[in-house]
Amino acid sequence: MAESLVNNILGLFGNFASSPFGKEIIVFVISLLPILELRGGLLAAGALNLNPFIAYPIAIIANLLPIPFILMFLTPIFNWMKKTKLFKGMVEKLEKKAEKNKGKFEKGEFLALILFVGIPVPGTGAWTGALIASVLGMNKKKAMIAITIGVFMASIIMMFLSYGLLNNVMYK
Repeated sequence: MAESLVNNILGLFGNFASSPFGKEIIVFVISLLPILELRGGLLAAGALNLNPFIAYPIAIIANLLPIPFILMFLTPIFNWMKKTKLFKGMVEKLEKKAEKNKGKFEKGEFLALILFVGIPVPGTGAWTGALIASVLGMNKKKAMIAITIGVFMASIIMMFLSYGLLNNVMYK
């Protein structure tokens, strides 16, 4: 799924990849986006044959860039949303679900968050990890550290897949 989504996004950029720093910008933008994040950015980097030593830090920086903002501002945004008729039910439902499972998560929240962000499967990643940490009221510094470790863990897995296994299967 992520691979076809990345290929579709690469198609949107057209010949932009051949412009100066085009490949780097594409990897940055894809890594910045929710859902695709670092996983998509590194898949794109592999497909664009971008040097892995250049792609790796670009993807990590872009993936981590929005996380402090999500951790800082999600709760105030949810509080504002609860004051509106349109979003109140959705936010309260999400908070109720999080509160119900909070006890299970708190015992090993740091490790759980690292693994949630670090194992690259659909629906996980830094954006979703920050959302979960915010909704559960996890300490922001602790959450940021866990998410960062998870991103590095995912990046190692995705570098292997993007530049090793997948490139050998797809392009040979």
